[in-house]
Amino acid sequence: MPRRIAPQLPPWLAHALRAQRGPVPWNAVTRGALSAGPLLLVAVRTGLTSLGVVAAIAAMLAGINDRPGSRRLSVKRIGVPALAGATGLVAGTYTGQETGAVLLTVVLTVIGLVAGGMSAVGPVASAAGTQLLVGSAIGAGMPLPEPGWLRALAFLVGAGWLLVLRLALPTPGSLAGDFRFDGERQAVAGVYEAVAELLDAVGGPDAIRRRAALTAALDHAQDALAGPRLRRYASSSAERRLHAQYAAALPLAEAATALAWAGEAVAERASEGPRRLAAAVRGNTHTGPLPAPSRSAPALRALDDALLHAAEAFDQGRGGDLHTRSRSARDRLRTVFGSAGREYGLRVALCFGAGSAVAQALHRGQWYGQHEHWYWLPATVVFLVKPDLGPLASRVLNRAAGTVLGALLFAGLAAVLPHPEGLIALVALSGALIPVATRHFAAQTAVVTVLVLALVMVGGEPQASAGRIGETLLACAIVLIVGHLPMPGQRGGGVRARLVAANEAVYAYLTHVLDEADAPRIGTPGTPSENRATRWTLRREAYRTLAEARAAISRAAHELPSLARHTEGADEVADLLERLVDTTTACAVHLDDTGRIGPLHQERLTAVLTELAGRAEGLGLRPPRTPLAGRHARHVTG
Repeated sequence: MPRRIAPQLPPWLAHALRAQRGPVPWNAVTRGALSAGPLLLVAVRTGLTSLGVVAAIAAMLAGINDRPGSRRLSVKRIGVPALAGATGLVAGTYTGQETGAVLLTVVLTVIGLVAGGMSAVGPVASAAGTQLLVGSAIGAGMPLPEPGWLRALAFLVGAGWLLVLRLALPTPGSLAGDFRFDGERQAVAGVYEAVAELLDAVGGPDAIRRRAALTAALDHAQDALAGPRLRRYASSSAERRLHAQYAAALPLAEAATALAWAGEAVAERASEGPRRLAAAVRGNTHTGPLPAPSRSAPALRALDDALLHAAEAFDQGRGGDLHTRSRSARDRLRTVFGSAGREYGLRVALCFGAGSAVAQALHRGQWYGQHEHWYWLPATVVFLVKPDLGPLASRVLNRAAGTVLGALLFAGLAAVLPHPEGLIALVALSGALIPVATRHFAAQTAVVTVLVLALVMVGGEPQASAGRIGETLLACAIVLIVGHLPMPGQRGGGVRARLVAANEAVYAYLTHVLDEADAPRIGTPGTPSENRATRWTLRREAYRTLAEARAAISRAAHELPSLARHTEGADEVADLLERLVDTTTACAVHLDDTGRIGPLHQERLTAVLTELAGRAEGLGLRPPRTPLAGRHARHVTG
């Protein structure tokens, strides 16, 4: 009897139903409960209710950006977007007070263009762009008695309060050593643990996934070590030790990747050393004796050398500044003004401008009844139009469902809770739920809807659940229409821009390895010479840009078919680029051990370059420049 195959959901719908998993971040839950609610309570008691509403909104937005990581990295993740939000609040307030509806719409559209372009740079820039737009909408569409500068100050106080909680409150594991570096220690320990898991998976079907997990762990540690004042000349022994521990992980990761590339299983004891190093990082202790793996192959000898170097680095606490990304300010400007930034900015500008215009038109037509606040529609558009928040169809479905659920829930609660005490308690509860709700966009939308409706009701606005549902559905329609409009240039510009950046980083890494083959040997295997430090930095950038491209490709693949077809084939190119980086890494390890590139490495390197050239051209990208001609040929052809 033939086996019945269960029907599969279309990608855009499957993504809308997918939620992230993981342990409950109780420390973030505690911070959320102590942020918006207490701020609002203090404001109500002191007669500054409207400013308290603004501060609580800022605390809510900061809570959305309060993600796992190091304390000092949170200064950038929370502080930079808060500054952008305060700027938007000032711009929206004064523009709304001094101009008419038409000019205000034009100004907001221009702000949308700027915020959209800068959002293409990365997660922090995207969060800053989001808060810039939300602040502009609130400033223009939420009439308050205070001047713009005072509203901006209240906004910064709200975000600053949550940041103070993030820096001051202890987290699990923070008492093991220096209180300031618990997030950094966990991130670096995660790298060693990921190395161990990759070594366990070598030769098995799980090796590719474990190598990707190692890349993610290295990305996380790199971010954690890039926080304020963690720079080349560290100011304390704890910082120097963390630098040394991260630097020592890079050759271990390189050797483990080379072993995974070879595909031959290694002995179980090979992963014991990295696990002991992970425990030493977490506990801020010495490593003790490390079991040596077999030295029967170049990659195994590289692993053993890297373990010896790690033990020495842990004891001496010396390490190079290898956490800095090689991207410059010029690279970021190229992203803003490149195809990704232009496409991103145009869509955000059109949606935000259209949402603002429609909201003002409805307000003048008294569709809002007695509600003077028209910020909801353009603010909703902001969260719907941001491509980095997920595929368009998924965002629209989840936003609509979450808003309906949140508005109906609030309508029921508002009818029975005492005012304002019950509503303030509801704000505190919603703030505590945000860190958990961020795992799914619909859940996050529902919690934020309850929180914001409670805030504005405390501020004096009547219960407005029905109106907010209608505005949200209208915002969904605007974003769906604009999201499918033809734009100047080629569709899928964001994905292509990420692939171009990854292609350049991968070839910079490959070229350096082949140049290293031409140069005189420096140092001994396992000793971080200047060339190898550069190589590890280039390798990190190659894998990191590939991870960013992968994320963009995944989002594009889960769009509706009319949008997803524009990036077909991108996933295959990313696969080939990853294979090229893995092969280059294996070449580098073999080169360190033998002084040349082996026959198997030659064969695979040539094959992946040939296939990559054809795939890239088929996707409309510039065929990669081959670095294998001329003086490099002898290293590849023997």
